Amino acid sequence: KGRVGVAGPDATLGRARPFSWISLCRYVQFAHFAQMKTVCGLANLNSRIVGGQNALPGSWPWQVSLQSSYHFCGGSLINNQWVLTAAHCFPSRSASGVNAVLGLQSLQGSNPNRVSRTIKTVIVHPNYNSGTQNNDIALLQLSSPVTFNNYITPVCLPSTGSTFYSGVKTWVTGWGDIGSGVSLPAPETLQEVQIPIVGNRRCKCSYGASSITDNMMCAGLLAGGKDSCQGDSGGPLVIKQNNRWIQAGVVSFGNGCAEPDFPGVYTRVSRYQTWINTQITTNKPGFIAFTSTGTDSDLSVSSTPAVSLQVEMGDLPLNLRIKLLLLNYWEKIKGCVDV
Repeated sequence: KGRVGVAGPDATLGRARPFSWISLCRYVQFAHFAQMKTVCGLANLNSRIVGGQNALPGSWPWQVSLQSSYHFCGGSLINNQWVLTAAHCFPSRSASGVNAVLGLQSLQGSNPNRVSRTIKTVIVHPNYNSGTQNNDIALLQLSSPVTFNNYITPVCLPSTGSTFYSGVKTWVTGWGDIGSGVSLPAPETLQEVQIPIVGNRRCKCSYGASSITDNMMCAGLLAGGKDSCQGDSGGPLVIKQNNRWIQAGVVSFGNGCAEPDFPGVYTRVSRYQTWINTQITTNKPGFIAFTSTGTDSDLSVSSTPAVSLQVEMGDLPLNLRIKLLLLNYWEKIKGCVDV
């Protein structure tokens, strides 16, 4: 008697689970995570095939312009209130006077889908090294959440252990310079370019073994001509898997822009899943595993001396002597060879 309540008719038989705030919180967190994995990486208006051109409205709905009276860096929306960018975009660790602008097509003129937020919090990776650009990654908390639509959508992030083989096609977007010292002409429309991954071994040949860490990745044409540039920093390098776009990298640094043999260097996002999830405690971003297929051609590149001239060259056949000399010459100017 007196136990008629909201638990239902089975309550007296012990079948109704007692109410638990912990269980409810866990359910809500799981629901948010599942929702982000469902929403992230969808670009309903994207139909891109080749690069080096103006992006159409809504093609890259996670693209963010960071502005302080002018555009200075890019970023990417990873949930409804957080933006991923490069640490070097915030050397003072302050976002005073900075706005994150989403749904933007051009830096000038009318942008009917434009949404702007101030920055509430800047979180720079604690191990960021401004000298080497290692751990060049930061998170920005927006002043208030944004509403998703065809022009504003979060990108998916690659989970720990994701593999990006040399040659895999990616896209990089931004409002940066279109060449070294060459500004984007009015109305400064968002640019997109398709570039392949360059394996870290090969990238070390250009920048030096100590300059490229496991926290970095490279992408670009070794012949030059396509690359990210100044003003693109902090922006996304993305790759499509099935119907989802995943952000493989964050624009970090490079030797000039689109210079031959110097691909752009990007922060490898898959190395930071734990850190990102530690900083964003609710409504976590959607992480998806990306796995390259086939064989990674970068494994055939050696950044260590392949041969030594400390041999009796006169005892070797002429063709082998020539080959050894050429290999060593290549080592001196490039620091690596294919093996």
